[in-house]
Amino acid sequence: MIRPTEKQLRFLDWEMGMFYHFGIRSFFPDHVDWDGKPMPASAFDPKELDCRQWIRTAKDLGCRYAILVCKHHDGFANWPSAYTDYSVAASPWKDGKGDVVREFTDACREAGLGVGLYYSPAQWQGNVSFDDEKAYDDYFINQISELLTNYGKIDYLWFDACGSGDHQYDRERIVGVIRSLQPDILIFNMWDPDTRWVGNEDGYAPDPNWSTVERIDYSMMHAELKNLGNAKFLPAECDMRLHKTWFYGGPDDPTMKSVAHLTGIYEYSVGRGANMLINVAPDGRGLIPEDYVKRLEEFKAELDRRYGTPLPFSAEAVDNTVIKAEEDHLVDTVVVEEDTREGELIGRFRIVADMPCRKPIIVYEGTTVGHKRICRFPAILTGKIRVEVLESEAEWKLKKFSAFCVEK
Repeated sequence: MIRPTEKQLRFLDWEMGMFYHFGIRSFFPDHVDWDGKPMPASAFDPKELDCRQWIRTAKDLGCRYAILVCKHHDGFANWPSAYTDYSVAASPWKDGKGDVVREFTDACREAGLGVGLYYSPAQWQGNVSFDDEKAYDDYFINQISELLTNYGKIDYLWFDACGSGDHQYDRERIVGVIRSLQPDILIFNMWDPDTRWVGNEDGYAPDPNWSTVERIDYSMMHAELKNLGNAKFLPAECDMRLHKTWFYGGPDDPTMKSVAHLTGIYEYSVGRGANMLINVAPDGRGLIPEDYVKRLEEFKAELDRRYGTPLPFSAEAVDNTVIKAEEDHLVDTVVVEEDTREGELIGRFRIVADMPCRKPIIVYEGTTVGHKRICRFPAILTGKIRVEVLESEAEWKLKKFSAFCVEK
Protein backbone atom coordinates (compact mmCIF):
# COMPACT_ATOMS: atom_id res chain seq x y z
CA MET A 1 0.00 0.00 0.00
CA ILE A 2 1.29 3.45 -0.93
CA ARG A 3 1.53 5.73 2.10
CA PRO A 4 1.31 9.52 2.07
CA THR A 5 4.21 11.66 3.23
CA GLU A 6 3.91 13.84 6.29
CA LYS A 7 3.69 16.94 4.11
CA GLN A 8 0.85 15.37 2.09
CA LEU A 9 -1.05 14.65 5.31
CA ARG A 10 -0.46 18.26 6.35
CA PHE A 11 -1.78 19.41 2.98
CA LEU A 12 -5.01 17.44 3.47
CA ASP A 13 -5.40 18.85 6.97
CA TRP A 14 -5.35 22.32 5.45
CA GLU A 15 -8.63 21.47 3.61
CA MET A 16 -9.27 24.99 2.29
CA GLY A 17 -6.96 27.52 0.68
CA MET A 18 -7.34 30.92 -0.95
CA PHE A 19 -5.89 31.74 -4.36
CA TYR A 20 -5.06 35.31 -5.42
CA HIS A 21 -4.82 36.09 -9.14
CA PHE A 22 -3.25 39.53 -9.04
CA GLY A 23 -0.83 41.25 -11.39
CA ILE A 24 -0.79 43.34 -14.54
CA ARG A 25 -4.07 41.71 -15.68
CA SER A 26 -5.81 43.22 -12.63
CA PHE A 27 -5.61 46.55 -14.48
CA PHE A 28 -6.96 45.17 -17.77
CA PRO A 29 -10.21 43.38 -16.86
CA ASP A 30 -11.28 43.09 -20.51
CA HIS A 31 -8.21 41.01 -21.49
CA VAL A 32 -8.11 37.20 -21.59
CA ASP A 33 -5.32 34.63 -21.48
CA TRP A 34 -3.05 34.42 -24.52
CA ASP A 35 -4.85 37.27 -26.33
CA GLY A 36 -1.56 39.01 -27.14
CA LYS A 37 -2.88 42.46 -26.23
CA PRO A 38 -0.26 44.82 -24.76
CA MET A 39 -0.38 45.48 -21.03
CA PRO A 40 2.42 47.94 -20.18
CA ALA A 41 4.03 47.77 -16.76
CA SER A 42 3.24 51.46 -16.35
CA ALA A 43 -0.41 50.47 -15.68
CA PHE A 44 0.51 48.54 -12.52
CA ASP A 45 -0.13 50.87 -9.58
CA PRO A 46 -2.12 49.32 -6.67
CA LYS A 47 -1.97 52.37 -4.42
CA GLU A 48 -3.83 50.70 -1.52
CA LEU A 49 -2.23 47.25 -1.71
CA ASP A 50 -2.84 45.42 1.57
CA CYS A 51 -1.88 41.75 1.60
CA ARG A 52 -2.81 41.59 5.28
CA GLN A 53 -6.41 42.29 4.25
CA TRP A 54 -6.21 39.43 1.74
CA ILE A 55 -4.89 37.01 4.33
CA ARG A 56 -7.29 38.17 7.01
CA THR A 57 -10.12 37.37 4.60
CA ALA A 58 -8.67 33.89 4.04
CA LYS A 59 -8.17 33.18 7.72
CA ASP A 60 -11.67 34.41 8.61
CA LEU A 61 -13.07 31.91 6.10
CA GLY A 62 -11.12 29.08 7.73
CA CYS A 63 -8.42 28.69 5.09
CA ARG A 64 -5.12 27.29 6.29
CA TYR A 65 -3.02 28.21 3.26
CA ALA A 66 -2.87 30.87 0.57
CA ILE A 67 -1.36 31.06 -2.91
CA LEU A 68 -0.23 34.18 -4.78
CA VAL A 69 0.16 34.35 -8.56
CA CYS A 70 3.76 35.52 -8.86
CA LYS A 71 3.95 35.33 -12.66
CA HIS A 72 1.02 34.50 -14.93
CA HIS A 73 1.07 33.61 -18.64
CA ASP A 74 1.67 37.27 -19.55
CA GLY A 75 5.14 37.15 -17.96
CA PHE A 76 4.70 40.08 -15.55
CA ALA A 77 6.64 39.43 -12.33
CA ASN A 78 5.06 40.52 -9.04
CA TRP A 79 8.53 40.83 -7.57
CA PRO A 80 11.58 42.82 -8.78
CA SER A 81 13.09 39.95 -10.76
CA ALA A 82 16.60 40.50 -12.08
CA TYR A 83 15.79 38.38 -15.16
CA THR A 84 13.10 40.48 -16.82
CA ASP A 85 12.32 44.12 -17.45
CA TYR A 86 8.61 43.35 -17.17
CA SER A 87 8.01 43.45 -13.42
CA VAL A 88 6.95 45.65 -10.51
CA ALA A 89 10.36 47.32 -10.77
CA ALA A 90 9.27 48.85 -14.09
CA SER A 91 6.00 50.17 -12.66
CA PRO A 92 5.16 53.45 -10.89
CA TRP A 93 4.00 51.54 -7.79
CA LYS A 94 6.21 52.61 -4.87
CA ASP A 95 8.53 54.23 -7.43
CA GLY A 96 9.50 50.79 -8.72
CA LYS A 97 10.68 49.64 -5.30
CA GLY A 98 7.64 47.53 -4.34
CA ASP A 99 7.48 43.74 -3.98
CA VAL A 100 4.07 42.03 -3.85
CA VAL A 101 5.64 38.64 -3.11
CA ARG A 102 7.41 40.04 -0.05
CA GLU A 103 4.25 41.64 1.31
CA PHE A 104 2.26 38.46 0.65
CA THR A 105 4.71 36.04 2.28
CA ASP A 106 5.12 38.30 5.30
CA ALA A 107 1.33 38.50 5.72
CA CYS A 108 0.95 34.70 5.50
CA ARG A 109 3.56 34.10 8.18
CA GLU A 110 2.11 36.73 10.50
CA ALA A 111 -1.26 34.96 10.27
CA GLY A 112 0.16 31.43 10.50
CA LEU A 113 -1.03 30.35 7.04
CA GLY A 114 0.87 28.01 4.73
CA VAL A 115 2.73 29.99 2.06
CA GLY A 116 2.02 29.08 -1.56
CA LEU A 117 3.46 30.64 -4.71
CA TYR A 118 2.04 30.19 -8.22
CA TYR A 119 4.31 30.38 -11.26
CA SER A 120 3.23 29.84 -14.86
CA PRO A 121 6.02 27.93 -16.62
CA ALA A 122 4.71 29.12 -20.00
CA GLN A 123 4.34 32.74 -21.12
CA TRP A 124 3.51 34.48 -24.38
CA GLN A 125 5.64 37.61 -24.09
CA GLY A 126 8.84 38.76 -22.44
CA ASN A 127 12.51 39.30 -23.10
CA VAL A 128 13.20 35.53 -23.45
CA SER A 129 11.57 33.55 -26.25
CA PHE A 130 9.43 30.62 -25.11
CA ASP A 131 10.48 28.83 -28.33
CA ASP A 132 14.18 28.84 -27.33
CA GLU A 133 13.91 25.94 -24.89
CA LYS A 134 17.45 26.08 -23.48
CA ALA A 135 17.40 29.84 -22.91
CA TYR A 136 13.90 29.63 -21.49
CA ASP A 137 14.93 26.87 -19.05
CA ASP A 138 17.67 29.16 -17.74
CA TYR A 139 15.20 32.03 -17.36
CA PHE A 140 12.66 29.74 -15.66
CA ILE A 141 15.20 28.34 -13.21
CA ASN A 142 16.62 31.77 -12.44
CA GLN A 143 13.20 33.18 -11.59
CA ILE A 144 12.14 30.15 -9.54
CA SER A 145 15.44 30.36 -7.67
CA GLU A 146 14.70 33.98 -6.77
CA LEU A 147 11.30 32.99 -5.39
CA LEU A 148 12.66 30.03 -3.43
CA THR A 149 15.74 31.81 -2.08
CA ASN A 150 14.63 35.33 -1.13
CA TYR A 151 11.34 34.79 0.73
CA GLY A 152 12.03 32.23 3.45
CA LYS A 153 10.36 28.83 3.68
CA ILE A 154 7.81 28.24 0.94
CA ASP A 155 5.31 25.49 1.68
CA TYR A 156 3.72 25.04 -1.73
CA LEU A 157 4.77 25.70 -5.33
CA TRP A 158 1.86 25.78 -7.77
CA PHE A 159 2.73 25.17 -11.43
CA ASP A 160 0.03 25.90 -14.00
CA ALA A 161 0.44 23.51 -16.95
CA CYS A 162 -1.65 25.69 -19.27
CA GLY A 163 0.40 26.39 -22.41
CA SER A 164 3.13 23.85 -21.57
CA GLY A 165 1.68 20.76 -23.23
CA ASP A 166 3.93 20.80 -26.31
CA HIS A 167 6.97 22.43 -24.71
CA GLN A 168 10.02 20.44 -23.63
CA TYR A 169 11.51 21.50 -20.29
CA ASP A 170 14.66 20.20 -18.65
CA ARG A 171 12.59 18.46 -16.00
CA GLU A 172 15.43 16.89 -14.02
CA ARG A 173 17.36 20.13 -13.78
CA ILE A 174 14.28 22.16 -12.79
CA VAL A 175 13.14 19.69 -10.13
CA GLY A 176 16.68 19.31 -8.81
CA VAL A 177 16.99 23.05 -8.23
CA ILE A 178 13.58 23.26 -6.54
CA ARG A 179 14.19 20.31 -4.23
CA SER A 180 17.68 21.52 -3.33
CA LEU A 181 16.48 25.02 -2.44
CA GLN A 182 13.30 23.96 -0.58
CA PRO A 183 13.51 20.25 0.42
CA ASP A 184 10.16 20.24 2.25
CA ILE A 185 8.14 22.02 -0.43
CA LEU A 186 4.95 20.61 -1.96
CA ILE A 187 4.80 20.75 -5.77
CA PHE A 188 1.46 20.89 -7.56
CA ASN A 189 0.75 18.64 -10.55
CA MET A 190 3.90 18.88 -12.73
CA TRP A 191 7.14 16.89 -13.08
CA ASP A 192 7.60 15.66 -9.50
CA PRO A 193 4.19 16.32 -7.95
CA ASP A 194 3.05 15.96 -4.35
CA THR A 195 -0.54 17.04 -5.13
CA ARG A 196 -2.66 16.86 -8.27
CA TRP A 197 -5.20 18.88 -10.18
CA VAL A 198 -8.70 17.42 -9.86
CA GLY A 199 -9.30 17.84 -13.60
CA ASN A 200 -11.74 20.77 -13.74
CA GLU A 201 -11.90 24.40 -12.64
CA ASP A 202 -15.38 24.12 -11.14
CA GLY A 203 -14.25 22.86 -7.73
CA TYR A 204 -15.77 19.37 -7.88
CA ALA A 205 -14.06 16.09 -7.03
CA PRO A 206 -15.29 12.89 -8.70
CA ASP A 207 -16.78 9.89 -6.96
CA PRO A 208 -14.85 7.77 -6.23
CA ASN A 209 -11.91 10.06 -5.51
CA TRP A 210 -8.84 7.88 -4.90
CA SER A 211 -5.70 9.69 -3.78
CA THR A 212 -3.55 6.84 -5.12
CA VAL A 213 -3.44 7.26 -8.90
CA GLU A 214 -1.41 6.14 -11.92
CA ARG A 215 -2.57 8.91 -14.29
CA ILE A 216 -3.46 12.53 -13.72
CA ASP A 217 -5.21 15.35 -15.54
CA TYR A 218 -2.64 17.81 -16.80
CA SER A 219 -4.16 20.95 -18.27
CA MET A 220 -7.41 22.52 -19.47
CA MET A 221 -5.82 22.56 -22.93
CA HIS A 222 -5.14 18.80 -23.03
CA ALA A 223 -7.90 16.25 -22.55
CA GLU A 224 -5.62 13.21 -22.35
CA LEU A 225 -4.39 12.01 -18.96
CA LYS A 226 -0.70 12.05 -18.13
CA ASN A 227 0.76 8.63 -17.24
CA LEU A 228 2.89 8.74 -14.08
CA GLY A 229 4.64 5.42 -14.81
CA ASN A 230 3.67 3.95 -11.46
CA ALA A 231 1.01 4.53 -8.81
CA LYS A 232 1.57 7.47 -6.46
CA PHE A 233 -0.29 8.98 -3.52
CA LEU A 234 -1.35 12.38 -4.86
CA PRO A 235 -4.20 14.12 -3.02
CA ALA A 236 -6.48 16.19 -5.25
CA GLU A 237 -6.98 19.92 -5.09
CA CYS A 238 -10.17 21.50 -6.46
CA ASP A 239 -9.44 24.98 -7.75
CA MET A 240 -12.40 27.26 -8.47
CA ARG A 241 -13.33 30.94 -8.66
CA LEU A 242 -15.56 33.19 -6.61
CA HIS A 243 -16.38 34.86 -9.95
CA LYS A 244 -16.36 33.64 -13.54
CA THR A 245 -12.94 35.18 -14.17
CA TRP A 246 -9.65 34.44 -12.41
CA PHE A 247 -8.46 38.05 -12.39
CA TYR A 248 -10.57 41.00 -11.27
CA GLY A 249 -13.44 41.40 -13.71
CA GLY A 250 -14.40 45.00 -12.97
CA PRO A 251 -16.87 46.63 -10.57
CA ASP A 252 -19.95 45.51 -12.52
CA ASP A 253 -19.10 41.79 -12.73
CA PRO A 254 -22.42 40.01 -11.94
CA THR A 255 -20.99 36.49 -11.73
CA MET A 256 -20.24 36.08 -8.01
CA LYS A 257 -21.28 32.65 -6.74
CA SER A 258 -24.10 32.35 -4.23
CA VAL A 259 -23.68 30.91 -0.75
CA ALA A 260 -25.61 27.82 -1.85
CA HIS A 261 -23.25 27.35 -4.82
CA LEU A 262 -20.13 27.76 -2.66
CA THR A 263 -21.47 25.36 -0.04
CA GLY A 264 -22.20 22.76 -2.71
CA ILE A 265 -18.65 23.06 -4.01
CA TYR A 266 -17.30 22.63 -0.47
CA GLU A 267 -19.32 19.44 -0.01
CA TYR A 268 -18.15 18.09 -3.38
CA SER A 269 -14.48 18.92 -2.71
CA VAL A 270 -13.59 18.79 0.98
CA GLY A 271 -16.57 16.48 1.36
CA ARG A 272 -15.01 14.03 -1.08
CA GLY A 273 -11.53 13.96 0.42
CA ALA A 274 -9.95 16.77 -1.63
CA ASN A 275 -8.87 20.33 -0.86
CA MET A 276 -10.94 23.34 -1.92
CA LEU A 277 -8.91 26.22 -3.39
CA ILE A 278 -11.07 29.31 -3.86
CA ASN A 279 -9.80 32.10 -6.07
CA VAL A 280 -10.57 35.62 -4.85
CA ALA A 281 -9.25 38.37 -7.13
CA PRO A 282 -8.03 41.66 -5.61
CA ASP A 283 -8.94 44.77 -7.59
CA GLY A 284 -6.74 47.52 -8.99
CA ARG A 285 -6.52 49.17 -5.58
CA GLY A 286 -4.79 46.04 -4.29
CA LEU A 287 -7.74 45.15 -2.06
CA ILE A 288 -10.38 42.45 -2.02
CA PRO A 289 -13.62 44.34 -2.75
CA GLU A 290 -16.07 44.75 0.10
CA ASP A 291 -18.85 42.74 -1.57
CA TYR A 292 -16.45 39.81 -2.07
CA VAL A 293 -15.56 39.88 1.62
CA LYS A 294 -19.23 39.98 2.58
CA ARG A 295 -20.05 36.94 0.43
CA LEU A 296 -17.18 34.98 1.98
CA GLU A 297 -18.41 35.94 5.46
CA GLU A 298 -21.85 34.62 4.52
CA PHE A 299 -20.29 31.40 3.21
CA LYS A 300 -18.35 30.93 6.46
CA ALA A 301 -21.51 31.51 8.50
CA GLU A 302 -23.26 28.77 6.52
CA LEU A 303 -20.38 26.33 7.02
CA ASP A 304 -20.43 27.07 10.75
CA ARG A 305 -24.19 26.60 10.88
CA ARG A 306 -23.95 23.25 9.14
CA TYR A 307 -20.74 21.78 10.54
CA GLY A 308 -19.67 23.95 13.47
CA THR A 309 -21.43 21.95 16.18
CA PRO A 310 -21.93 18.20 15.82
CA LEU A 311 -24.87 16.47 17.45
CA PRO A 312 -24.12 14.95 20.89
CA PHE A 313 -23.15 11.48 19.68
CA SER A 314 -20.06 9.87 21.18
CA ALA A 315 -17.95 6.92 20.09
CA GLU A 316 -19.21 3.58 21.34
CA ALA A 317 -16.84 1.19 19.53
CA VAL A 318 -13.08 1.16 20.07
CA ASP A 319 -12.47 1.44 16.33
CA ASN A 320 -14.72 4.53 16.02
CA THR A 321 -17.21 2.72 13.79
CA VAL A 322 -20.23 3.31 16.07
CA ILE A 323 -21.52 6.51 17.66
CA LYS A 324 -24.41 6.71 20.10
CA ALA A 325 -26.43 9.45 21.80
CA GLU A 326 -28.39 9.40 25.06
CA GLU A 327 -31.55 10.26 23.13
CA ASP A 328 -32.73 10.19 19.53
CA HIS A 329 -31.87 13.11 17.21
CA LEU A 330 -32.82 14.11 13.71
CA VAL A 331 -29.77 13.38 11.54
CA ASP A 332 -29.30 14.14 7.84
CA THR A 333 -25.51 14.28 7.53
CA VAL A 334 -22.64 12.10 8.70
CA VAL A 335 -18.99 13.13 8.29
CA VAL A 336 -16.53 10.22 8.11
CA GLU A 337 -12.74 10.57 8.28
CA GLU A 338 -10.35 7.74 7.45
CA ASP A 339 -6.97 7.38 9.13
CA THR A 340 -4.85 7.59 5.97
CA ARG A 341 -1.40 7.39 7.53
CA GLU A 342 -1.05 3.85 6.17
CA GLY A 343 -2.68 4.76 2.88
CA GLU A 344 -6.18 5.31 1.57
CA LEU A 345 -7.86 1.92 1.93
CA ILE A 346 -11.66 2.11 2.04
CA GLY A 347 -13.29 1.59 -1.36
CA ARG A 348 -16.94 1.21 -0.41
CA PHE A 349 -18.92 1.77 2.77
CA ARG A 350 -22.40 2.45 4.10
CA ILE A 351 -24.01 4.33 6.96
CA VAL A 352 -26.55 2.42 9.03
CA ALA A 353 -28.92 4.05 11.55
CA ASP A 354 -30.88 2.36 14.33
CA MET A 355 -34.62 3.08 14.29
CA PRO A 356 -36.52 3.84 17.51
CA CYS A 357 -39.03 1.02 17.02
CA ARG A 358 -37.75 -1.18 14.18
CA LYS A 359 -34.56 -2.77 12.88
CA PRO A 360 -31.70 -0.60 11.52
CA ILE A 361 -31.82 0.82 7.98
CA ILE A 362 -29.17 1.86 5.49
CA VAL A 363 -29.26 5.64 4.99
CA TYR A 364 -26.20 6.12 2.76
CA GLU A 365 -23.82 4.13 0.57
CA GLY A 366 -20.56 5.56 -0.71
CA THR A 367 -17.22 4.73 -2.29
CA THR A 368 -13.93 6.26 -1.08
CA VAL A 369 -13.65 7.98 2.31
CA GLY A 370 -10.11 9.34 2.44
CA HIS A 371 -9.37 12.44 4.47
CA LYS A 372 -13.05 13.33 4.82
CA ARG A 373 -16.39 12.23 3.40
CA ILE A 374 -19.56 14.28 3.87
CA CYS A 375 -22.57 11.96 3.60
CA ARG A 376 -25.94 13.70 3.08
CA PHE A 377 -29.32 11.91 3.21
CA PRO A 378 -32.97 12.64 4.11
CA ALA A 379 -33.40 13.35 7.83
CA ILE A 380 -33.95 10.37 10.10
CA LEU A 381 -34.61 10.10 13.85
CA THR A 382 -31.95 7.92 15.46
CA GLY A 383 -29.78 7.53 18.53
CA LYS A 384 -27.21 5.12 17.12
CA ILE A 385 -25.22 5.20 13.86
CA ARG A 386 -22.52 2.92 12.53
CA VAL A 387 -20.16 2.81 9.56
CA GLU A 388 -19.89 -0.53 7.77
CA VAL A 389 -16.96 -0.94 5.35
CA LEU A 390 -17.92 -3.18 2.43
CA GLU A 391 -14.69 -3.08 0.39
CA SER A 392 -11.13 -2.23 1.38
CA GLU A 393 -7.65 -2.87 0.06
CA ALA A 394 -6.22 -3.77 3.48
CA GLU A 395 -6.96 -3.36 7.17
CA TRP A 396 -8.48 0.08 7.60
CA LYS A 397 -9.11 2.46 10.45
CA LEU A 398 -11.38 5.46 10.95
CA LYS A 399 -10.01 8.60 12.53
CA LYS A 400 -13.48 9.78 13.58
CA PHE A 401 -17.00 10.37 12.42
CA SER A 402 -19.75 12.69 13.55
CA ALA A 403 -23.43 13.45 12.94
CA PHE A 404 -25.27 16.68 12.04
CA CYS A 405 -28.67 17.97 11.06
CA VAL A 406 -28.03 20.72 8.53
CA GLU A 407 -31.56 21.16 7.14
CA LYS A 408 -33.37 22.26 10.28
